Amino acid sequence: MVLRLRNVEKHYAVADQRIPALKGVTLELGRGEWLALVGRSGCGKTTLLNLAGAADLPTSGHVEIEGVRTTSLDDDALTELRRRRIGFVFQFLQLLPTLTAVENVELPLQLAGVRKPRARAVEMLEMVGIAELADRHPHQLSGGEMQRVAIARALVHEPSLLLADEPTGSLDDEAAESVIDLLLDMKKRLGTSILMATHSPEAAAASDRRLFLRDGKLAAEGSPGGT
Repeated sequence: MVLRLRNVEKHYAVADQRIPALKGVTLELGRGEWLALVGRSGCGKTTLLNLAGAADLPTSGHVEIEGVRTTSLDDDALTELRRRRIGFVFQFLQLLPTLTAVENVELPLQLAGVRKPRARAVEMLEMVGIAELADRHPHQLSGGEMQRVAIARALVHEPSLLLADEPTGSLDDEAAESVIDLLLDMKKRLGTSILMATHSPEAAAASDRRLFLRDGKLAAEGSPGGT
């Protein structure tokens, strides 16, 4: 099991109040599985992704990534876990504008201390179909091309878990469909598990399973085509 959440609660302090963002969430994600978190904005999807990616810790309950409980790790160990086992794809990409496409992709390898990362970065750009754009900066790319760079960056270190937060939310229909097809292809090639937050029915339909979040709680579960 790549990811396991058990009775997870997350509260935020606002003024003198404790505001619950997640309430008793339990889920599992198997190796090579794609799970979609479906729900409206503000329902807790991004909070859940942050916990699943060891970017935040639960108020109660526990999160395990490949059997490692995140609350048992110090800050350095959490950073190492994120760098080696987790990839992130964001709606607004977060590509560094001063770096070329290939430099953006090789950045996670540099942070992980990999020597001579350029060859692997070029290989990933080839895998996502835009090797010819390696020397372009983000402002020279279309939205769909930038998302392909972001996916290549997220997968270049071959993480066991890919977290995608509204990966098609800022794209037109054609580019969104292309990105979903690419994620399916990468999952098959690399065996990466995917946890994706989305409000797009089309994106959710590509997943193996769907979990529906409502007001911080898991409301239902289904497979594409089901309810």
